[in-house]
Order: sequence, then structure tokens, then C-alpha cells
Amino acid sequence: MPPHYDIIIIGTGPGGGTLAYKLAPSGKQILLLERGGYLPREKDNWSSKTVFTENKYKAKETWQDKNGNAFHPGIHYNVGGNSKVYGAALLRMRAQDFGEVKHHDGISPEWPIRYDDLEPYYTQAEHLYHVHGNRGEDPTEPKASVPYRYPALTHEPRIQELHDDWQKCGHKPFHLPVGVMLNEQQPEKGACIRCSTCDGFPCLLNAKADSQVVCVDPALQYPNVSLVIGALVTRLETSTSGREVTGVVVERNGQKETYRADIVVVSCGAINSAALLLKSANDKHPNGLANSSDMVGRHYMCHNNSAMLAISKRPNPTVFQKTIGLNDFYYASAEWDYPMGHISMIGKQDFEMLKLGAPPFAPGLALDVAAKHSLDFWLTSEDLPDLNSRVLVSKDGNITLAYTESNLEAHTRLAAKLKGMLNHLGCDDHLLPTHLYFGKKIPIAGTAHQCGTVRFGHDPKTSVLDVNCKVHDLDNLYVVDASFFVSSSAVNPSLTIIANALRVGDHLLERLG
Repeated sequence: MPPHYDIIIIGTGPGGGTLAYKLAPSGKQILLLERGGYLPREKDNWSSKTVFTENKYKAKETWQDKNGNAFHPGIHYNVGGNSKVYGAALLRMRAQDFGEVKHHDGISPEWPIRYDDLEPYYTQAEHLYHVHGNRGEDPTEPKASVPYRYPALTHEPRIQELHDDWQKCGHKPFHLPVGVMLNEQQPEKGACIRCSTCDGFPCLLNAKADSQVVCVDPALQYPNVSLVIGALVTRLETSTSGREVTGVVVERNGQKETYRADIVVVSCGAINSAALLLKSANDKHPNGLANSSDMVGRHYMCHNNSAMLAISKRPNPTVFQKTIGLNDFYYASAEWDYPMGHISMIGKQDFEMLKLGAPPFAPGLALDVAAKHSLDFWLTSEDLPDLNSRVLVSKDGNITLAYTESNLEAHTRLAAKLKGMLNHLGCDDHLLPTHLYFGKKIPIAGTAHQCGTVRFGHDPKTSVLDVNCKVHDLDNLYVVDASFFVSSSAVNPSLTIIANALRVGDHLLERLG
């Protein structure tokens, strides 16, 4: 029989991995359960064909959309979770994002905590995840208690030209906060070599600040922390009262195992965490565990994201492109009464990447020229929480992601803003959409920014979690991935997940004594 633990954490991504790191020095017996294994370090990590065309590292899963159409989600089951392949753009939510925000399609609701409650943890998160940045450049940037510990990544020449051109147009570009282990002043002391295979790729050098490298591996140096891989959690069992989780049921190596702990933390990603709670229905929780409010799985958000390619009139030999951002259209303005969103860059695309999204008749030479001249933009606009955008689980355990797009006018206007600048940025005046990040042109499969399915709040009738991310309905169950989000903002959710895990970690340390 497995030993009894103080804490079981299900999932090792930015939420679960960071929480384990925070709790490890406490001496408490901590078990990490991860359904995947360690992502192999191999030359294929750096192959765009292997990573994007063959999808070697993506989970072999099939889900359904609200119309019953099958799709393959952009999910990665590894130690470190999706952070193994993320682009490591680590931005704080804006202070205003924590309040009610009016959008073209409706209201982005107020959070139960303020920015100031999370600010100290944002600072800790930036230090822990090696975030490079420069305070004061971004006009929307919230106040911070200390400067970035690591200096901003320098722009390569073509991106510096983009920066200068934006400034000449009256815009305020900024150095994008990025989490990599790069030392530009003393390169020999940094693991990162500033390669072209970072955004969307696993890092062969373990130089990207992902959850495995900066949190899980260091946590496992403590004798009180252990990890079981290949451990798929299928359900949570409760006491007869329904108030405590008493067992974590796992399938591993074809066998059923049950693990037990005083406190259980779910951190499987917003979709899978909601699915696990729904699958754990019992007599005391007939609609799913922690679901007396009927809110589990609802309010799914994932951002309105577009990867857009502009053809530069000058070659773009940039290797590491993801160093610049623009938030000039993040808030409502005199020009439009509502926010539009955030503009930054994605990793530099090559021939293989462009071929993936191109029609079969596209000539190879044209794609090669386009790859050598492209500026590759990433556009994010906020999508809004919708009661009927939700995760559903069938009787046989299959996942349906019933998502309805929202706030598209803001995203359309943001793309038009970028297109209108192109002649001033040394580019032809057209944008080409690239579906590289959407899993073979199926937008719903782009789940990297998933959030909002197990929202936190003060009222048990309208939320699943309290402000400490403990479920209202049980005494020893917590959730620390992006499920807790009340709104999605228009910045990458990763840093907020990490900061919140550190915040919940302080609460758990106090509770455990």
C-alpha cells in the first residue's frame, strides 16, 4: 500500500510544479502525480518538421467540439506540462484586468482579489522563472515593487528596425518579458544560446524556464518530495460525508492504484482539471465533484489569438525574434470605446512551418522566400467568459469542448491596426494568417491559453473555489492551474498561474503549520 502523504499534487505544469517548489522546503511529504513522462532530450527537439508537422510530442488525444466534430488538442503530457513547449512570454496581467472591464461584446468581470494582492508573487515568479525585461517601457505596465532581476533581451537588427519604426509612428514598443536562461553579457555562464527553436519547441539544452527545469527538478532534490510518472488520475474518491477527498485513483502500467493525502491539489490544466472533477461524481456530488454551483467546466476561455505573417521588403535573418511587444491598443481609447488587445512576435518561422499551413499547390521557392522575409506577429485579444462555453464529459469519459467565440470585433480591429502600419514598418501591406499554432487549421485545438473552467470567488453559488483556490464544497481539495481565472485578460496566462501557485503555497504552508 502506498504511504499516506501530506499533499498530493496532480500535474507538474506551471501551477502544480511551482506549488511543489514552494512547498518542498517545508519537510511535508509531497507526492507529484504526472500522467506523462519526461520529454525526451533528442535532436528532434530542434526539428520543425518533427515538432509541427509530425506532432511528435503532442498528446495523441481526440476530443469533440460542440457540434460533435473531432479534433486533436494542442496538449502536451510531460513533466513540466505545456510549459515544455511554450514561448516563455511571461507578462503580468494589467492592474485594470482585475476589475470589471467593458468590451464590445460584453463585460469582463471583476476578480475577487486585486492586483496588489498578487504583486509580490508576480515578483517572486519573475525571479524564479528567469524573466528578462525592462520596467517603464510599456505604458500599460502595472506598478512593480522591484526591477526585473534579469535585463531585457536585446533586439536583433531587423527587430530593432521594427522597434524604431514603431517609435517613429508614435507608438511605444517594449522589450517583451521572456523567461530564458540567457546571459548576453557573459554567454558562457548562461545555458541559452538564443536559438531559433524556442517558441513551440522543447528546449534541448534545458535553457527555457519551464516548470520542469526551474521547479520540479529542484523540488525533487528534497527527500520529502517524490514524483510518479505515467500516472493517469481517473477519479477522486471522497469520504461518506462528501466533505473530504480520501483517495486519488490512478491508472499506471495497466494497474489501478490509490494514493491518499491530507490535502489534494488538482493542476491538470483548465480543461482536464474540470474533466477530472466531473468524472469524480458520486452520491454526495451527483453532478461532479465540487459542482453544487453547476459551474465546473463553465466559462472556458482561451483568448482570441492569431499568428500573422507580414512580408518584409528587407530580409529578416533574425534568429530569436520574440523580444518585442506593443500594448498601445490594450485599453479603450478616444478612437474606439473598447480594448483591442496585445501585439508581439512568435518564433521565426522557417520553410517547414510555412509549408504546414500553405495550400498543397504553393511553390516551395515562394515559401522559402517568404520565410526569409517574414515578420511573424502574434495578436491576442480577450475573449469573454460564457456560461455555455464549457467542458463536458460523456459517460465513457470522452471530453467535449463546447466553445463559442466572443469579442471578435476587437480582434478584427487589432489585426486591421497592424495591417495599417505595415507600409511604415518596411513590409508589404498585407497580412497572411498562419495556422501553425492551431493544430492543422482547427482553431478550437489551440488550447495553450486555456483558462476559467473552475473559477474562484466569494459566492459558492457562482464560483467553485474560494479566494485561496480551495473548493467551496470540500475541505481538503484545491485547484492551482488556470482554471481559477475569472477573465482571460489579453496577455499570456502563464505568469499569473505561477504567481497564484506561489500565493496558494503560502496559504497551504500556514494551514499545514
